[in-house]
Amino acid sequence: MKSFDAIVIGGGQAGPFLAARMVERGMKVALIERKFLGGTCVNAGCMPTKTLVASARAAYVARNSAVYGVNIPGEIAIDMKVVRARAETVTMNARNGLIGWFAGMDGMTVIYGHARFEDPKTVSVNGETLTAPRIFLNVGARPVIPDLPGINDIDYLTSTSIIHLDTLPRHLAVIGGSYIGLEFAQMYRRFGAEVSVIEHGPKLASREDEDISDAIADVLRSEGIDIHTGVSDIAFARSSDGITVATDSARIDASHVLIATGRKPNTDDLGLDAAGVITDKHGYITVDETLATNVDGIWALGDCNGHGAFTHTSYNDFEIAAANLLDGADRKVSSRILAYALYIDPPLGRVGMTENQARASGRKIMISTRPMSRVGRANERGETKGFMKVIADAETKKILGAAILGIEGDEVIHGIIDAMNAGTTYPALQWSVPIHPTVSELIPTVLGDLKPV
Repeated sequence: MKSFDAIVIGGGQAGPFLAARMVERGMKVALIERKFLGGTCVNAGCMPTKTLVASARAAYVARNSAVYGVNIPGEIAIDMKVVRARAETVTMNARNGLIGWFAGMDGMTVIYGHARFEDPKTVSVNGETLTAPRIFLNVGARPVIPDLPGINDIDYLTSTSIIHLDTLPRHLAVIGGSYIGLEFAQMYRRFGAEVSVIEHGPKLASREDEDISDAIADVLRSEGIDIHTGVSDIAFARSSDGITVATDSARIDASHVLIATGRKPNTDDLGLDAAGVITDKHGYITVDETLATNVDGIWALGDCNGHGAFTHTSYNDFEIAAANLLDGADRKVSSRILAYALYIDPPLGRVGMTENQARASGRKIMISTRPMSRVGRANERGETKGFMKVIADAETKKILGAAILGIEGDEVIHGIIDAMNAGTTYPALQWSVPIHPTVSELIPTVLGDLKPV
């Protein structure tokens, strides 16, 4: 049996950085990863997909260049092999960077294999037994595959496998109208495929307010994406030239099907029962405010704990654990203000409460909206789709939440994120002097238009 000061299971965006901090403190740490360092973000999420989004945007700009007085003769052709290779290069550079970083650390032992608990302080991997007083789980999540009629009779894609395509689908059917599915839908439409989105719920991006969801749908429809919402029945069958997707309201002749119906935590094969670690009904590991599980000496970080499914929330889990365990701090998950983005084009930047959540909270609220068509930068760039929306507490004057769907919305939202984390009231922000011409310069104006509802 090999002994360590700490064992980290999973090489995503929380555990490895915590392992590095512990090694810096002179600890002996084992990092166990069953596949690739970097987790979903580096290998199948943020980095490859946003690289593909960039290629898709380049194609879109090229096709629409005449609007800007730039005439490109001939048809804009997409070389999917180059597109794929570019995304893989970005992934490999990041992955290899992590490999090299950890290889140079004295006290760090990286083990590739499938770890399972033997007891609360012991795990087995590759036939070896390891023990440590502290064990951290950063095992991530994977795509959910729903039990739909005919799904086992077709070759479907997931968010993990679709990034390896080096040919263009004739017609991509996306099952699921949430964030992952919508990004791939627009991406492949811009590459040149016909695209249909099929969503069981009544609207796209179901966690958003209706006006945001409707605006997202308008953006996608304007690019020729076929959208079906409120679909109650979905079935698949092989056809002579692809896959038939039959719903209660439509019949779609697809060449490829992407299943984008959510993700589930990778916790079902860790031997958690042997350690006594509790999970909820969805398989997420139950943690307290400090990310500790019910078992002393075991923590869960990142997607597997159900407290955010983003790279930045996973990294923040590392920051919380490191601050509390190594720096004597008292940081809590509940102090985190959730923010995220949807990387369609234009992107959606979101922070805090939606309007629906704010209304349900019983607070007296104020709301302000402004179309991007009234933003100078948007007009200058010829990208006026979307709008800004801010929700504030009428009594405390604090900003409760915001949504910016529009050009650079994923960047502009950070001014509001910072203000909310600093506890700044919206009247104080109205006195800022922003740079012109920018999208962010409209934030004080939007705040000045807040009205009680």
